[in-house]
Amino acid sequence: QVQLVESGGGLVQPGGSLRLSCAASRSLFSGNDMGWYRQGPGKQRELVAGITSGGSTNYLGSVKGRFTISRDNAKSTVYLQMNSLKPEDTAVYYCKPRAVAGTPYNFWGQGTQVTVSS
Repeated sequence: QVQLVESGGGLVQPGGSLRLSCAASRSLFSGNDMGWYRQGPGKQRELVAGITSGGSTNYLGSVKGRFTISRDNAKSTVYLQMNSLKPEDTAVYYCKPRAVAGTPYNFWGQGTQVTVSS
């Protein structure tokens, strides 16, 4: 079964931390570059962080130094550790592979809501 299941979101105060998890089916995860994306209220979806199958990472400028993406290949899971959260990080967060078998992958899971507010 092909699936992406994001979890770990919630309400947090500014300056707080959350750790998001994305459990993917092996066919979507194994050997593929993975990304965390977000869509804030009234905004377009954007790539927040990416990790290659080999573990190289890249980040959106506004989260660099605050967010860390990682992957556990044995569990087919990708994580996003978010520290020093700001109200502008409020969004629904999604994960997905960048491509599968060389073809861009454009399907989304249900996402997980992150709300940063005092």
